[in-house]
Amino acid sequence: MSLINTQVQPFKAQAFHNGKFIEVTEQSLKGKWSVVIFMPAAFTFNCPTEVEDAAEHYAEFQKAGTEVYIVTTDTHFSHKVWHETSPAVGKAQFPLVGDPTHQLTRAFDVHIEEEGLALRGTFIINPELTIKTLEIHSNEIARDVKETLRKLKAAQYTASHPGEVCPAKWNEGAKTIAPSLDLVGKI
Repeated sequence: MSLINTQVQPFKAQAFHNGKFIEVTEQSLKGKWSVVIFMPAAFTFNCPTEVEDAAEHYAEFQKAGTEVYIVTTDTHFSHKVWHETSPAVGKAQFPLVGDPTHQLTRAFDVHIEEEGLALRGTFIINPELTIKTLEIHSNEIARDVKETLRKLKAAQYTASHPGEVCPAKWNEGAKTIAPSLDLVGKI
């Protein structure tokens, strides 16, 4: 069964965020848009490139009223050291969430059982804790957060404009479609 349009399950995790350890729960996500980005592990070669990409676009997420959460199967203690020692990860101003018990990786169906790691999964969650988009792929392929931003803006647009859909390659400000019987077979 797909996780699309399902509710985020209750969870509790520790994170490193702006020099402090904080608790993150499903209630932390409630009331605003959230992007949850799963990565295999801290202190790898590819994950820091994705953290840096998210950090470089963080202002755009914030402008869109959205918080970003990076999740790995490491502890929040590892994330503190990762943030302090990696120039790329050091740019992160969003929570780095530890999931050593694999509660989150299993709940979001990105857990690799035989490795104890996460697949690269990206989830856009609305303020009511409903998963609106998900992307999961193999760990050798890093993501481009610009595509996540595009999907976030599309999800936000359709949430505030019921009855409209965003066509392929839609970007903010572009035309949308109001589905109707008259359009069937004409596009």
